[in-house]
Amino acid sequence: MAASKFRTHNLRIDRHSAPHQIYMITTVTHQRSSLFEDLYAGRCMVNALRQAEASAQTIAYVVMPDHLHWLMQLREGTSLATTVQFVKTLSARSINEFNGSKGKVWAKGYYDQALRDEDQVRDFARYIVANPLRAGLVRSVKDYPLWDAVWL
Repeated sequence: MAASKFRTHNLRIDRHSAPHQIYMITTVTHQRSSLFEDLYAGRCMVNALRQAEASAQTIAYVVMPDHLHWLMQLREGTSLATTVQFVKTLSARSINEFNGSKGKVWAKGYYDQALRDEDQVRDFARYIVANPLRAGLVRSVKDYPLWDAVWL
């Protein structure tokens, strides 16, 4: 399918939630704006992830200027779509309240990948944590304020 014909509703085809499944979630800001260059906006995002702990255990995350990578394990009795929507809605409300605006924060949809192998978990966590390095935002991960992993 040509990129110009891609539709975000196609992201939901064949998507289902599995309790205790580990997922790598990627979601982008509306129009890929660099919203999270503002540290406060980034901290709103981190706070939303923390408030989602009843639905998903965060394994690792990084909040990049225009997107989020979130490695998480879905808890029993919750759905992937509801959990991601909760995080996006909560963070958007906090950011808009702080900015005194009502604008869109997130693009529609998200990408998810279910991890099938325990060995993949650390590999994906390393990928997430190293994202600011690969993007040239910092020289050392310790200099980037918007990431975490359970092993630390």
